[in-house]
Amino acid sequence: MKIKNVIGILAIVISVTSCSEKQTVLEVTTFRTKSKVNNTVFNKLDAEVEENFTANQPGFIKRQSAVDDKGNYVVIVYWDTHENAEASMNKFMTDASVVDYASMIDGSTMNMSRYSINDSFNANNSEFIEVMSFDTKSGTDLDTFNKTNKKVETEFTGKQKGFKQRLTGVNEKEKQVVVIYWDTKSNSDVALQPFMEAPISKEFMKMMNQHSVSMGRYQTLKSLKNNTMELSNKDKVVALLNSFNTGDQTPISFINPNKYIQHNLGVADGLAGFGEVMHHAPEGGFKANVIRAFEDGDYVFTHTEYDFFGPKAGFDVFRFEDGLIVEHWDNLLEVQKPNPSGRTQFDGTTTISDLDKTEANKNTVKDFIEKVLLGHEMDKLTTYINPTNYVQHNPAVADGLDGFGAAMKYFAENGLVMEYTKLHKVLGQGNFVLSMSEGKFGKGDNTAFYDLFRLENGQIVEHWDVISPIPAKESWKNTNGKF
Repeated sequence: MKIKNVIGILAIVISVTSCSEKQTVLEVTTFRTKSKVNNTVFNKLDAEVEENFTANQPGFIKRQSAVDDKGNYVVIVYWDTHENAEASMNKFMTDASVVDYASMIDGSTMNMSRYSINDSFNANNSEFIEVMSFDTKSGTDLDTFNKTNKKVETEFTGKQKGFKQRLTGVNEKEKQVVVIYWDTKSNSDVALQPFMEAPISKEFMKMMNQHSVSMGRYQTLKSLKNNTMELSNKDKVVALLNSFNTGDQTPISFINPNKYIQHNLGVADGLAGFGEVMHHAPEGGFKANVIRAFEDGDYVFTHTEYDFFGPKAGFDVFRFEDGLIVEHWDNLLEVQKPNPSGRTQFDGTTTISDLDKTEANKNTVKDFIEKVLLGHEMDKLTTYINPTNYVQHNPAVADGLDGFGAAMKYFAENGLVMEYTKLHKVLGQGNFVLSMSEGKFGKGDNTAFYDLFRLENGQIVEHWDVISPIPAKESWKNTNGKF
């Protein structure tokens, strides 16, 4: 009996040891949605993908989706093996049930990594997640690193209010990951600065290759009210424009019924003016395909392909107060044939990046217009426009500075003008900047210039525009002016 008992005990110990050493897989995918996507709709689809697809795959353990305050998403999935994780991803890429969801993701921003971890997820009630990945410095002793990594939790993180769990892992390229779960964002915020100052944290961070560090802080979608984010102003504008296609009346509630200042000179002020336009829509209604959408403080600006009394390219600008639209500007032009470089008024880059450079990029565009277009300091042209990489979407102008020069020569030889006389507004988000200017064009007609620029490394590399005459004042249906 004693021998049997010993054998039984040994069997239990071996079993427990085997289970505790079994590794699972942590899959981390980060991305942004496409600029025109309504994130509320995306969040609902995300929940459906989890319920109808991911949770039904072999080896699935747990899935979480979260988003940061800049619209960057993370999806974390736990799997029993790398093989099952890979099989699920391969199926995901071709499964019809996730097509709508996948089509909203900007593929150029998507990054996925899988890590082996030793611990099981047990932070079910967490609402906030921190994810940090990094390489260790060359020559770092991994045993020392792993011991220090554990001490970070026991000596600091695990003692903080709101802490739920800290998971660590490593992938096949020896990249490390740390995922920390908190009950709320506020408790994570409180712990952040003390962490940077703690001696064990400094020791830990000294072992990291700082150039490789990627850090994200995310609110889980399930913790957001009704499993959706409150609609951003950009979401509201995109929904309003999309209502042209669907006939949905709900987005009209995003317009302030008591204050709606209209700068489209062919439309009267207020909801009444908006309603009058809709009343005169042709059979089948108006159509709007939002190509690009951006948000800058209280302003949202969009680049849209319209069917609005005929095919048109348009820029719209909306101003918000207390979550409602109170002012609107636009500039429209008939859709033209592709330009000499084969580009249209709509194609080209749509990905928003460099959010930390928004103000710098706005200042670059402001300086370009004031010094070059208004001040005629043409010797500074290459300071602002990349001389070797300039993509042009103006219907009449080819790529590059040569295309710009050829257009100016044609204007001069034919007695035509393109003169900017005043810059009214500059709006931007990340690498995209919109300017609103007035001047004279063609035979000297009073004209509104709306220019959308994309910047890289502080220079303009891509340009779209809508150049449209300003109607004579006697035809205006409001007194607000074009700008």
